[in-house]
Amino acid sequence: MGQNEISKMKNEIIKYGNKLGDKNMSPATSGNISVRCGENILITASGTCLADLSEGDIVLIDKNANIVEGMKKPSSEKNLHVAIYNLRPDINAIIHCHAPYTSAFAVSHIPLSKPIISENVFYFGEIPVAPYALPGSDKLVENTAKFFVKHDAVLLANHGIVIGAKDIKNSYYLMETAETFAQIYLNSMLLGGAKELSQKEIEEIYDLKQRSIQTSC
Repeated sequence: MGQNEISKMKNEIIKYGNKLGDKNMSPATSGNISVRCGENILITASGTCLADLSEGDIVLIDKNANIVEGMKKPSSEKNLHVAIYNLRPDINAIIHCHAPYTSAFAVSHIPLSKPIISENVFYFGEIPVAPYALPGSDKLVENTAKFFVKHDAVLLANHGIVIGAKDIKNSYYLMETAETFAQIYLNSMLLGGAKELSQKEIEEIYDLKQRSIQTSC
């Protein structure tokens, strides 16, 4: 992959890092973003602010998390990104952040699983909680990556959320969707609890999703 293409991909990471910052989903130097780049991976550097990235803050690593290009240390979560990409060839972009509402559920060890919003059922089915492990550790990878066999988003207990999608735009959209759902879910608790969709209504949403997948193929 040429340097022009790599530069364009870096600018996409910068763009969506800014959006995460604008939405208050990546405070200070929390979180990280990566995208597939041919056989390699572009990932934000350790200690960088997603809302204030430059091209020099994005490092190129290989599938074993070794630095290929860049002067900075890649994110401490690099091994989690690599594990997810190895597990899911259909995922080409990953966002991990400490968005306030989804993180509130993560620290409470409450999965975002109640079928109360059709969009959440459609896009996620549910968002499970991976057991706690030290950020950046091998145990975090072990505890979390396996959930991506069946899910596109996972809450990290006492930590935050990680989401994967076919490209960085859709990964960002899913992050917005999850954060909004968590906010609605929390607000509904204050109002006495949301009314869940029926099993028939859930099945209708799954049927709609299956038809949309078939149409796009």
